[in-house]
Amino acid sequence: MELQTTIYLIVGLSFALYIGIAIWARAGSTSEFYSAGGSVHPVVNGMAIGADWMSAASFISMAGMIANMGYGGALFLMGWTGGYVLLAMLLAPYLRKFGKFTVPQFIGDRFYSKGAAVIAVMCLLTASLTYIIGQMTGVGVAFSRFLGVSSETGIYVGMGIVFLYAVFGGMKGITYTQVAQYVVLILAYTVPAIFISLHLTGNFLPQIGLGGTMTGTDMSLLAKLDSVVTDLGFGKYTTTTAGSTLNMFVYTMSLMIGTAGLPHVIMRFFTVPTVKDARSSAGWALVFIAILYTTAPAVAAMAKLNLHATVNTAVVKGGDLYAPEASILAETRPDWMKRWEKTGLLKFADKNGDGRIQYYNDKTKNPEAKAKAEAAGWKGNELTVNADIIVLANPEIALLPNWVIGLVAAGGLAAALSTAAGLLMAISSAVSHDLIKGIFAPEISEKGELMAGKIAMAGAIVVAGYLGLNPPGFAAGTVALAFGIAASSLFPAIMMGIFSKKMNKEGAMAGMLAGLFITLFYVFAHKGLFFIKGTEYLGLIGGPNPFFGITPEAFGAIGALVNFAVAFLVDKVTPEPPEHIQHMVEAVRVPRGSKLVNGAH
Repeated sequence: MELQTTIYLIVGLSFALYIGIAIWARAGSTSEFYSAGGSVHPVVNGMAIGADWMSAASFISMAGMIANMGYGGALFLMGWTGGYVLLAMLLAPYLRKFGKFTVPQFIGDRFYSKGAAVIAVMCLLTASLTYIIGQMTGVGVAFSRFLGVSSETGIYVGMGIVFLYAVFGGMKGITYTQVAQYVVLILAYTVPAIFISLHLTGNFLPQIGLGGTMTGTDMSLLAKLDSVVTDLGFGKYTTTTAGSTLNMFVYTMSLMIGTAGLPHVIMRFFTVPTVKDARSSAGWALVFIAILYTTAPAVAAMAKLNLHATVNTAVVKGGDLYAPEASILAETRPDWMKRWEKTGLLKFADKNGDGRIQYYNDKTKNPEAKAKAEAAGWKGNELTVNADIIVLANPEIALLPNWVIGLVAAGGLAAALSTAAGLLMAISSAVSHDLIKGIFAPEISEKGELMAGKIAMAGAIVVAGYLGLNPPGFAAGTVALAFGIAASSLFPAIMMGIFSKKMNKEGAMAGMLAGLFITLFYVFAHKGLFFIKGTEYLGLIGGPNPFFGITPEAFGAIGALVNFAVAFLVDKVTPEPPEHIQHMVEAVRVPRGSKLVNGAH
């Protein structure tokens, strides 16, 4: 069977499965729509959290970012996984014990104020919409390549499919759909990695293959990669950091606390029957997430080596990388390159007119590499590869069978669609449950509330689709901005709500607003107002990354510090929270069955 037919078949079957599950598990009540009726098994919930968690950024873009950044890309692994542990240990059990469906509901009740709930909804919508842009970018990349359509058409198709199963199924439909999506995406990620690891290193496990030696040599895979990339003028793969060490640290912190403040993952802990199940599903989710996260560095390194080996034959055969015959002839370039060129995500331009493709860092500060390139008559780098295609193109670069390429297509789409659905659920419940029922129309019927939720979802899909057509960056970069927004606005409020019984509503509200606005001010300066290109105002803040060289993607941690500082300052000059609120905070923190609860001291 030819490649395109195989892809259509596998992707079509996976979509039929998701929509079938959504119809089978249709939500009949608001409780099923928002929290799947609180009846999901911890292992099933762990899988659904895994799929919700591993978005297009994790599946499609993360390994691409690591391949581009080398060692510095590890901050995505550390930040996202570390944040998950933080969420499971510090926040999820307490929020579950508090027993509220949504984050704004918790903030509104804990800070005894409808105003606080409205600000939380505003923060949640800003973070979730930014996050969905990243998912839509990923959907566009995957659809454009595998359906042979433009990235824009890909985004329209993706919007339609997410709308279908998120609106019909609610949280119950989404939960079971996400379990199916987890199975598809984890197979799609690990199967090609196992094939490639076996081929390059003879090791079955990619995690071990990454540190292993190349087949038929005594050179390790990473040493080989280092020697190839440094010879071609790129930074050393195993030691390059993301900007300064301070930026790398702050970036990791921002991803960690942003993770813990992200509403669509927190909501998952309300779908299980008890607090104990919430902890246990967090543990299971960590196991399911670790399978992909420990494979990603191997996928990144192996894909990068395979890409260089494709374009420069001296990588495999040995010899001079700058020899004229080492660079491949443009007319004999492999079919996968031609297929990706159609999407515009891989570009080739023959700058020196020799009919060959030179792939190297023409902006290098390495004098040796510069001299070699000049001597060889190279007139600049001729191949541009978008970081978002590394994982999707990986099985094609490694010449794996067609069914593996089809599986990766289905996996990439599953990852993007499952997270988009979870985020839409968070947006829908924030608008219908927290704003309309909680504040503006408390008398609304259950049916009316469900309808409002579905309309909010449809609106969010349209906005996200529009912004996905004009994204502010790579999928993983855009998602990092969403984490920064959650880190600077929601995380401190949730933390103070659980662990500081003296924190009052004025402090929490001022902190959320301060954290959100300072982060958005810094991000919009670099990316444009509301990510609209051409509205950047870098001159106003003194050029790019003026704050100790910290990039906008990493700024969320600084926003969180501002949030905490403002909250505590305002709290000092305003009245304490009422007595019953302080008791409630203590009761949420003390385990059931404790002597403190039963009145003994």
